[in-house]
Amino acid sequence: MQLLGFVRHSVGSNLTFQPLLIQLSLYFNVSYEEVSRVPTLLQAGYAAGVVLVSPLGDLVPRRPLLLGVVLADICFTLGLALTHSAQVFEALSFVVGITSVAPQILTPFAADLAPENRRASAISIIFAGLLFGILFARVLSGIVAEFSTWRIIYYIDVGLLTAVLITLYFVVPEHPAKNKGLTYLNILTSMLKLSTTEPILIQASLITFGSNACYMNFWVTLTFILGGSPYHYSTLVIGLFGLIGMFGVSMGPILGRGIDRLVTWYAILIPTFAMAIFWAIQTGAAGINISAIVIVCIGLDLCDAMQQVSLSTAVFSISESARGRLNAVLILSNFIGQFTGTAAATKVYIKHGWRASAALGLACAMFQLFMLFVRGPHCERHTWFGFQGGWEWKKDEEEVQEKVKHGSIIA
Repeated sequence: MQLLGFVRHSVGSNLTFQPLLIQLSLYFNVSYEEVSRVPTLLQAGYAAGVVLVSPLGDLVPRRPLLLGVVLADICFTLGLALTHSAQVFEALSFVVGITSVAPQILTPFAADLAPENRRASAISIIFAGLLFGILFARVLSGIVAEFSTWRIIYYIDVGLLTAVLITLYFVVPEHPAKNKGLTYLNILTSMLKLSTTEPILIQASLITFGSNACYMNFWVTLTFILGGSPYHYSTLVIGLFGLIGMFGVSMGPILGRGIDRLVTWYAILIPTFAMAIFWAIQTGAAGINISAIVIVCIGLDLCDAMQQVSLSTAVFSISESARGRLNAVLILSNFIGQFTGTAAATKVYIKHGWRASAALGLACAMFQLFMLFVRGPHCERHTWFGFQGGWEWKKDEEEVQEKVKHGSIIA
């Protein structure tokens, strides 16, 4: 599992080199508006890969799928490092987004490999790897933008991905195809069916939408807040705030052990409620005292990791044979939330300032709590609204096995 977390760390860093945009604009001699299409194309490619590539884990053996995706990622990332054309760079950015979905193949794979009573622990390691990759990329790209050339970042990424490919080849076990009777078209159409008929998946998708809108709200507006009055920090210092977030992320695997012992609904409730508290702090003091920002930075990264692990654990309990598709739907909601949060937070901050954008984050946190309370902790799989089965917060191992057998929410 530590290996899979490292893979997710390395591949996740592919999507978060935004501080290099100024260097890219100068090198290719294009406007900032044009070069800003690069992260948009990366994210669009990633969304396409999540929908069209990652569900293949439910159809074909995962080992060759993983190796093929990472190899393609290496080739196209090397193209980014070598090209001298802005148009080629943009086209390759879209393709790199598509090939950066190895993490979304790994997450359901980890759920399959882990014992039932350690599933959340396994998933937490994978999520920690991805968040470390994102935060590491923010820090590294900020340093490179200050002291070196943008190509170095992509050469480093190629080296990391090559190490990942070699390690995967020797370590990852063979895993048979899970649904030999299905076709690729069946996989895609069944994703649509799952996203409209499974209450657990819909609830989790709406919560993760709100969560990632909050998350992007914080990180997008953080640059504006720290760069303006009263802080006036440099780009390098702002990039180093990713190191603060790493502390919160590092606690994720430890908390994963606790998640394994909790009824999944409560494991979602704890970080979701805590998010609302941290957003209240952000709303009250982010533009006044730097300590408030540090506390919120650590807290939100910690809560995000715990919440995403808990949501994935709940969603993966729906069907063992459809985990790739279930994860694809969940991650697509994640992506839509990030896109929405980035756009909304930027507009609100520009028009109304930091307190209004923080209040928007608080509203998103309250939305998540509302969606969680639509269904109680022990609802059966196809119950859309209400509460069933009491309020017990700790898992009973015998009960867990029975509920998994009959298709209930707990897993």
